[in-house]
Amino acid sequence: MTLMILTEKYNVAAPRYTSYPTMPYWDTAAFNLPDWEEAVSQTFEMTNQRDGISLYIHLPFCENLCTYCGCNTRITKNHRVEVPYIQAVLKEWKMYRELMDETPVIREIHLGGGTPTFFSAENLLLLINGILNDTIIHKDAEFSFEAHPDNTTVDHLETLYDLGFKRLSLGIQDFDPKVQFIINRRQSFEQVQVITQQARRIGYTSVNYDLIYGLPLQTLDGLINTINLVSELMPERIAFYSYAHVPWLKPGQRRFTEQDLPDAAAKSLLYETGRNLLKSYGYLEIGMDHFALPDDTLFYAERSGTLHRNFMGYTDHYTKLLIGLGVSSISDAETAFSQNVKIVEDYLRLVDEGVLPVLKGHLLTGEDMIIRLHILNIMCRGITTWDAAIETFVSAAIERLEPLAVDGLIRLHSSGIEVTESGRRFLRNICMALDDRLWKAQPESQKFSMSL
Repeated sequence: MTLMILTEKYNVAAPRYTSYPTMPYWDTAAFNLPDWEEAVSQTFEMTNQRDGISLYIHLPFCENLCTYCGCNTRITKNHRVEVPYIQAVLKEWKMYRELMDETPVIREIHLGGGTPTFFSAENLLLLINGILNDTIIHKDAEFSFEAHPDNTTVDHLETLYDLGFKRLSLGIQDFDPKVQFIINRRQSFEQVQVITQQARRIGYTSVNYDLIYGLPLQTLDGLINTINLVSELMPERIAFYSYAHVPWLKPGQRRFTEQDLPDAAAKSLLYETGRNLLKSYGYLEIGMDHFALPDDTLFYAERSGTLHRNFMGYTDHYTKLLIGLGVSSISDAETAFSQNVKIVEDYLRLVDEGVLPVLKGHLLTGEDMIIRLHILNIMCRGITTWDAAIETFVSAAIERLEPLAVDGLIRLHSSGIEVTESGRRFLRNICMALDDRLWKAQPESQKFSMSL
C-alpha cells in the first residue's frame, strides 16, 4: 500500500499521547484534592531520593497572539503582571513543599508558555531562586526553557545559564514571510542565528528548534528553504510536528480557514520531504516528530531504552513525580494526574486563599497503569509485550491492531507488537488501538486534531 493511501486511511482525529488516559477521558468525578495530595506525597516519598522530581512552570504571557498556537496564553503588553504571577507560583510551590517530608531533589525544570522570555531576566532570577531555595539539585539535573527569538536577550541567556539552564528551545515554525504573517509569528533567520551563537558561546549544550508542517499558506519550497537555513546552524534537536487545527478550542485559528491549509496530499509531501531532508543533514529520528544529532542525549536515551514521554513531550530521563506549577499546568504523580485552573485570575485567587489551584484530575486504575505502560513503550521504544491471559483489554486491542498489521505498520504477535519502519509515522494510530477508554466512550464531537 502506498504512503499516500496509508496517509488518507489513517489521517483521523487522534490524541498526541503525552499521557494515558488522555485528558478528555479522565474520570474527574472520582477525583478529589485530598487524593491528589496523597498521591503526590506517596510518590515523592518513594522516588525522591532515587530519581528526584521534575518541575514544569507555565508562564502564560505573550505580547502578541500567534494564531496557530494551541497553548494556554494571556496576551498583554503590561509587564507589571510578572511579579504578582511569580509570587503566586512560589506560593503554589510552597504548598507542594508542605506535602514533602524531606528536601526535594530537583532533577528537571522546564519553563514553558506562553513566552517565558516575556519575563525580564531579573524576574526569572527571582522565580528560579525561589524554586531552588532549600532544595538539592540532582548531579545530572537538566534545566531548559522555551524562548521567542524576537525578545530573547543576552541577559536572559546569561542569567538562566548561571542558574543551571543548559538547554533552550526556539519556536521557529517556518521562515517564509507569508506564513509568518498569517500565523502572526515573525522572526528572522538572523535573529535565530544570533541567539543560537550567543547561547553556544555562553555554554549551552543543547539547542532545539520547533518546526511545523501543515501551516496555512505553507509551500514545499518554503519548507525546504526553512530546513536548509536551519542546517546552517545545526541545532542539536529539532521538533518537526504537524500543525494541530482546532479552531473550536482556539478561536485565534479562525484568522484563516481550512482552504488556507495544505490538503492531505500536500501535507504528507511536506512531512516526507522535511523528514528526508533532516535525515540527509545527519539528524536521527527519535520517537514521534523528533530528531536529534547523534551526540545528543535524546539520541542516547532512545538507544539505551531510557527515553520517556510525558506532558512536556520527550525527555531523556524519567521521574515518576512531575509537578506542574502555574495556570493550566498539568502534573503527574504516577498514580494520578491533575491540571490547574486555566484562567489567570482564578489561579491567583486560589493560591492567595492557600488552596492548590487544581481544576480537575484523574486517579489511575490498575488497568490504566498497564495500558499506559504499553503506550509509553510504543511511543518511546516502538515495541511492547503483554500477557494476554492477565491483561483483559488485549483481545479487543488485537482486533483493532490487525488492520495495522495487514498494512505493514506493525508486526503483531500473540504476546505483543513491534512497530515497523513504515509504521513510525503512525504511532498515534497504533496507540489509539490500545486506548481502551477511547473505544469504550466514543466522542460525540471531535476532541483532537488530525493525526497526520
